[in-house]
Amino acid sequence: MPQTKHYIYIFLMLFSISVSSQKSIDEDPELIQNSINNRISQSQTALENYNYFEAQNNLDEALVFAEKLDNKKSEGIIYGLKGKLQLITEDEDKAITSLNKAIEIQRITKDDGNLANSYKTLAEVFVRKKDYSQAADYFKSAKTLFQQEGLDKGLAETLLAEGKTYIQIKNYRKARSIIEQSIAEAKKIGYLKIQSDALLTQGKVYNNLGDYDKALTIANEGLRIAKQNNYTSILNEGYLVVSDINKSLGKINQSLESAELSREYLELHIKLSDSLRNLKMIHSSKDQETQHLLREMDAKNKEVVEQLEHFEDDKNLNTLTSILSVALITILSLLTLSLYKNNNIRLKTNTMLHKKNGELIIAKEKAELASKTKANFLSTVTHELRTPLYAVTGLSNMLLEENPRPEQVQHLKSLKFSGDYLLTFINDILQINKIEANKVDIEPESFNLKKKINNIVLALNNSANDNNVKLHFEYDNNLSENFIADQLKISQILINLIGNSIKFAKDGDIWIRVYKIEQKGNIYTLRFEVEDNGIGISQEKQDNMFESFSQGSIQINRKYGGTGLGLSIVKGLIDILKGKIYVKSELEKGTTFYFEIPLEYTSVEEAKEKKVNYFSGNKEELDLSDVRILVVEDNKINQMITKKILTKMNLKCDIIDNGEDAVEMIKNNNYNIILMDIHMPGISGMEATKRVRSFDKELTIFALTAVTIEDKMHEFDEAGFTDIIPKPFKQEEFEKKLYNALAGKANKSA
Repeated sequence: MPQTKHYIYIFLMLFSISVSSQKSIDEDPELIQNSINNRISQSQTALENYNYFEAQNNLDEALVFAEKLDNKKSEGIIYGLKGKLQLITEDEDKAITSLNKAIEIQRITKDDGNLANSYKTLAEVFVRKKDYSQAADYFKSAKTLFQQEGLDKGLAETLLAEGKTYIQIKNYRKARSIIEQSIAEAKKIGYLKIQSDALLTQGKVYNNLGDYDKALTIANEGLRIAKQNNYTSILNEGYLVVSDINKSLGKINQSLESAELSREYLELHIKLSDSLRNLKMIHSSKDQETQHLLREMDAKNKEVVEQLEHFEDDKNLNTLTSILSVALITILSLLTLSLYKNNNIRLKTNTMLHKKNGELIIAKEKAELASKTKANFLSTVTHELRTPLYAVTGLSNMLLEENPRPEQVQHLKSLKFSGDYLLTFINDILQINKIEANKVDIEPESFNLKKKINNIVLALNNSANDNNVKLHFEYDNNLSENFIADQLKISQILINLIGNSIKFAKDGDIWIRVYKIEQKGNIYTLRFEVEDNGIGISQEKQDNMFESFSQGSIQINRKYGGTGLGLSIVKGLIDILKGKIYVKSELEKGTTFYFEIPLEYTSVEEAKEKKVNYFSGNKEELDLSDVRILVVEDNKINQMITKKILTKMNLKCDIIDNGEDAVEMIKNNNYNIILMDIHMPGISGMEATKRVRSFDKELTIFALTAVTIEDKMHEFDEAGFTDIIPKPFKQEEFEKKLYNALAGKANKSA
C-alpha cells in the first residue's frame, strides 16, 4: 500500500509538471507576441551593453514563443540576432548556422529589411574567417536590399563594414571610396554614430596612404562627434587612430609636439580599453555562464533529493531507490554523452550545409542576373539590327525592280539573299531568347494533323527539288487526323527538321512518318520521324547537337550554311510541348530525328485555319486618286524607301519625323491611313497614337516597328493601333495590308 501511494504521488508530480509546461500555450497570442517583441528589444539592449548572457537568455525565450505562434518573421529576426551574438562571442560556425536559418526564413517571408541585416552580419562572419570573397558577395547583397528598401541607416553601416574589410586586405584606395559613401549616407540622415566611426576609419585610411594632415583633420572631426555623444567604443578606437596619425606626423616632421600628442592619445586608448575589457568580462564570461547553469542544476537536484526522501517508507525501499537512482544517472549520463556527440556532428553537418546553401543562393542570383542581362542585350541588339535591315532589304528590292544593268543583277540578288539570311538569323536568336526566358506560351486549338503536315511537305517541295531530294510522307492509316494542340509550334518543329534534312541529303530521299505509340483516354502520344539518307552525324557531334550554334563541323557550316540554331529551337519547343526528341545517325548512311509529344484527340472534323488578313481582291477596282497617307518616321533612309513603295502603288503620302507634329497634322488634315514608327525623338509612336485616339477612333493606324511583336502585342492594342507591320517587311505583304485597309474603307463608305 505505501508503495502504491508512492507511485500515485510520482504520477501526480509528473502530471503537474506537464500541465505547468503547457500553460503558456493557452495564453493570448497578442500577449505572447508582445513578450517576443520585448525580449528581442531587451536582447538588443543587452548586446549594446556587452551583457551577452542576458542577450542569449532573452533570445532563447523569444524563440520558444515565436515557434509556438509560428511567427516566421520573428523567428528570422531572432536567428539573425543569435548570429550577431555568436559573431561577437567568436563562435563563427554557429553564427553561420544561425544566419543561414535567418536568411532562409526571411527569403520565404520576403522580409527584405531584416534579410539585408542578416546578409551584412554573415559578411562580417566571413571577414572574421578571412574568407573575403564570400564576404564581398554578402556585402553586395546587403547593399542592394538596403537601397531597394530605402534603409539608409543599414546602408551606411554596411558600407562602413565593407570599407573596414578592404583596410584589412590593405586595399586602401578601394576602402577610401567605399567609406566616403558611408560618410555621405550617414550625413544625409544625421546618423552621428556611424558618421564618427566612418570619419575615424577614413583617417586611418589616409594615414596609410601617407596624407597625414588630411588624416588628422578627418579623424579629429570623428573624435569630436564621438566625445560629444559619448560613443565609448568608437572613442576608444578613435584615440588609437589619432595616436597613430600623430606618431606618423612626428616621424615625418621630426615634431616633438606630435610625438607627445601620440603618447597622450595612446594612454587614453589604453585606459579606456581596460575599462571596456573589464565591462565585457563582467557580462560575457563563459565561466560565469557555466557556474550559473551548475547552480541551477544543483538547486533542482536538491529538490529531487528532498522529494525522494519523502517517498522512502523503509530501509529496503531507500536501498532500492539508491540503486535505481545510480542506474538511472548512469544511463542518463551515457545518453547525454551520446546526444552531445551526435549534436556536435549534426551541428557541423548543418553548418556545412547552410554554408553551401548560402553559396548556391548567391550563385543562383548571379545566374538569374546574367540571364536577364543576356536577354535584355539580345532584345536590344536584334531591335537595332532590324532597323538598318529595313533599308538593306527595301533598297535591294527597289533596285531589282528598276531594270538594273545585267552585270548588277547578280550582285543585287546576293545582297537581297544576305539581308534575308540575316533577318532569319535575327528571328532565330529572338526565338531562342524567348524560349530560354520562358516567354513562349502554348496556344492549343483543334486542327487536322495530316493536312497540316501535308501542307508543310508541299511548301518545302520546291527547296527539295532544288537539291534533287524526294519527300515521302507516311501517315498511319489507323491514326485519327484531328487533334487539339499548338499546331504552330508543331509546324515550326517539322519545318526545321525537314529543312535540315533537305540541306544535308542532296540527291537523296527524306521520309516523314507519324504514328501512335501510346493512348490514355483522349491523350495520344504520337511519334514523328524525319529520316534521310544524307551525310549523317558522328557520335561525338550527336552529344551536343541540340545546343545553340552547334553544327557538325566548321567545314559543314561553310559548305551547307546555317547558324546551328534550328535544332536548339526544336529542342526548346518540344520541351514546351512536354515531349522528348531523339536522334539516330551514322556517317555517310543518314540520320533519323524522332520526337514524341502528347496530343489530345478531338472529334472535330477539321480545324479552323487562321486567315491572314491580306487583300485578295482586284486592286484595279480601288479608287486611289484621293487617298492620302501620312508616314511618321524619323529615319531618312526609311522615309525614302517607304515613300518609294507608296509611289509605286500610286499612293500619295506626306512625311513627318516626330510624334508631336504628326498629331497636329492628323488634326488638321484628312488622312486615310497613318504609318506610325514606334521609336522616335520626343514622344513615341505609342504615345502619339494614344493622343490621336482621343479625337479620332476610326482612323486606320499601322505600327511600323522593329520590336518583337509577340512581346509587345498587348501594348499595341492598348495604344489603339489598327494593325502592325513588322520591319523589315516583305513588300507584297505591305501592299496587301494597305490595299485591304483601303478596300475596307471603300466598302464602309459605299
